[in-house]
Amino acid sequence: MSTPSTPSPELLRAARRTWGALETLHVVGYFAPEPPEEYVALGLHDRLSYFAARGAALGPVGPRVTEATFYVFAPWLHDAALPSAWEHATPEQLVEARRRGMSRALARTVGDVDVTDALALARRLADGLAATPGSAAGRPLYAAHLQLAWPEEPLLALWHAATLVREHRGDGHVALLVSRGLDPVEATVLDGAWAGKERFLRSTRGWSEEELAAGEDRLRDRGWLDDAAALTDLGREQREDLEAATDRTSLAGWEALGLDDTVRLGELLQPVRRAVLDSGVLPGRLGRLG
Repeated sequence: MSTPSTPSPELLRAARRTWGALETLHVVGYFAPEPPEEYVALGLHDRLSYFAARGAALGPVGPRVTEATFYVFAPWLHDAALPSAWEHATPEQLVEARRRGMSRALARTVGDVDVTDALALARRLADGLAATPGSAAGRPLYAAHLQLAWPEEPLLALWHAATLVREHRGDGHVALLVSRGLDPVEATVLDGAWAGKERFLRSTRGWSEEELAAGEDRLRDRGWLDDAAALTDLGREQREDLEAATDRTSLAGWEALGLDDTVRLGELLQPVRRAVLDSGVLPGRLGRLG
C-alpha cells in the first residue's frame, strides 16, 4: 500500500465525505430485497447468497477465499454458502444477477435523479485509481471487480464506481487489521463498540456468544474495552487511528481526481444519498454514512 508522504488534510476530509456518499449508494445492494430475489431465482439461499454474489468477481472460489477477503464473518457461514452456490449458478451469472437486482433496487430508491455529472467524475475517480501503479497490489476484491466491464446504465455505472472505491478501501482496511494483530472476532467487537452497531454486527457475522466474549476479553487485555465492553479512551484512540490509516492508504484515486473535483463529486452525490436515505432501505446507523 503506497501512501503520500504528506497527505493533504483538506483532501483527506473531502475524500472521506465523498466516500461516505458513495458508500451509501453501494450498500443499497446488501439491504434492498431486489438483489436477493435475483439470487433466489437462480436457486441460491436468500441470506447466504451474499457470499457468492459479492465473491463472484473472484470466480468459483471456495469458502476459505471469501473467509480471507471478507474477513469478519465466521467460517461456518462461508462453508454453508460455498462451494454449493456454484452448483446453481456460474460466477458470471451471479455478476449479472447482482446487476439486475441493483438496477431494480436503484430505480426504486434513487429513481430519476440525474447522475450524469456525478458519474463523469466517479469514472474519473475510478480510472485514476486504476491507473495508479500498484493500486491493485494486495487488494484482491478490488482487483477482481476491476476486471468487470462497466455497466451501460448510468445509475448502475455509478454504483459500480462506488463498488470499486469500496472494495479498494476495504482491502486496505483488512490489511491494516492484520498488521495490527486484530483477528476477525476482535475486529467485529471493536467496530461494533466504535460505531454503535453491536446488535447489527452480532446478528450478521455468525460468531457465537462465547467467541464474542473471548474477543472482548482479548480487547480488554489490550486496554481497549472496559468491563462493560465499552471503548476506553485508549480503545477509541486506537480505533480512530485505524480509520485514519485506512483513509491515508486509500488516497490514490482521490489524489488523481484532485481536491476541487473530489469536493464537487461529494456535492453532486448528495441528491443520490438523500434519495437512498429517504427510501428507508438502510437500517439504523448505516444511514449516517457520509
